[in-house]
Amino acid sequence: MRLKLVSSIVIGCLVLGGCRASGPDDVLQIGSRPVPQVNTASIPQSPPQGMAPQAPVPMADVASEIAPASAVSSEPHQQALAWAGPVPGGTPMPSSTMTAGMPMPNERPVAMLAPVVPPIPQDLQQDLQEAPRQKSGAAGRSRIYSHRFKDAKPINFGKTKPRDYPVHGVDVSRWQGEIDWAKLRSQGANFVYIKATDGGDHLDPMFKKNWKRANDAGMKRGAYHFFYWCRTAGEQADWFIRNVPRDPDALPPVIDVEYNGESSCKRRLSAETVREKMQVFMDKLERHYGQRPVIYTAPDFYKDNLRNAFLDYPFWLRAVAQHPSKVYPGRKWIFWQYSGSGLSHGVKEKIDLNVFHGSEEQWHRWSGRGAS
Repeated sequence: MRLKLVSSIVIGCLVLGGCRASGPDDVLQIGSRPVPQVNTASIPQSPPQGMAPQAPVPMADVASEIAPASAVSSEPHQQALAWAGPVPGGTPMPSSTMTAGMPMPNERPVAMLAPVVPPIPQDLQQDLQEAPRQKSGAAGRSRIYSHRFKDAKPINFGKTKPRDYPVHGVDVSRWQGEIDWAKLRSQGANFVYIKATDGGDHLDPMFKKNWKRANDAGMKRGAYHFFYWCRTAGEQADWFIRNVPRDPDALPPVIDVEYNGESSCKRRLSAETVREKMQVFMDKLERHYGQRPVIYTAPDFYKDNLRNAFLDYPFWLRAVAQHPSKVYPGRKWIFWQYSGSGLSHGVKEKIDLNVFHGSEEQWHRWSGRGAS
C-alpha cells in the first residue's frame, strides 16, 4: 500500500512538471501597430546590497476635501507597457509655453511675509517615523540654512506661505549656467534637484559638473529626468541609469511628467497609457537605486492624468500662484515648487524655488544621513 502510494505521487509530479501555463503574448497590439513589451529580464529582482527599497512617504493631506469621485481613479498596476509612437486617433496636443526642462511659469511667485510655522499633521509625523526613506548614519546632520531668496515676481500665497516651511531648496539645469554652490547653499538651498536627462538620448551638459559641485558644497542632491511621451519607458529608464550614479546618500530620483509643446510628439496619450509608461519607468529606477521615485508634475497634466493615481508615491507639485491645497485638492505632497523666478546670490540666472513639506527633524529623517 505504501509502495503504491509513493509510485502514485512520483507519477503525479512528473505529469504536473510537464505542464506549462501559457503566458502573455510577446507583442501587445495597440490599434494596428504591434508594440514590444519592455524586457525586464535584465532588471535585478532585489536592490543592491545596503539599498533595500523603502516604503513610500506620502505627505500629509493638503486639504480637507478629497478630489471628486468622478476624477481619474487609481487602478491596480497592470502588466508593464512601454508604448512607442503616436496613439492612432489621438487628439493633437495643445501648444504650451513649457520648455524641455523644469517649467518657467508665466506668473512668478514671490518673496514671503512673516514666518508662521505651519502645524505638522499627525499622519505626516507617523509616516516619517514609521517609514524613513533611509537609515541615519553615524555622521552629523547637515546644517539647515534659513531662507534668504528673493523673487522677481512676488506672489501673495495667503494664509500659508512658502516661508512658513523651514527647509527650502532649488532645482537647476544648464540654464542656470555656472553656480557658486557654497554661496547658493548659504542663501537657503538645503537641497537641490539637478536636471540629468531627457528622453532616451539627451544628457544635460551641466549635469556632471553640477552633481559633483553640489556634493562638494555639502548639499543634499538628487537627479531628475524629463519624460518624453514618444520614447519607450524602458529605454528612458536605461538612459537615466547610464548617466546618474547610484549614490546611497542621494535623494530619490524624480520623473518629471508634463506637457511639452515644443516636442515633435504632438499626440496626446490616454490617461491609462500615461500611467502605464510611468509605472514601467519608475519600477526600473526603484529596482536599480533602491529608492521609490518622486513624481514631479504641473496642474494641467495632473488634472488630465494623475488625480487619485499613484497614491503610494511621493509627489513634487508645481503651484506658482496658489498653495498646493488649492491646485491639487486632496493630494499628499513632499515638495512644493512655488517659484520659477527666484533670485539668489551664487546664481546669475533666475532659479526654481521649492520647500519640503515638514519640519527640520522630519527632513533629516526622510533624507537620511546629512552631509557634514
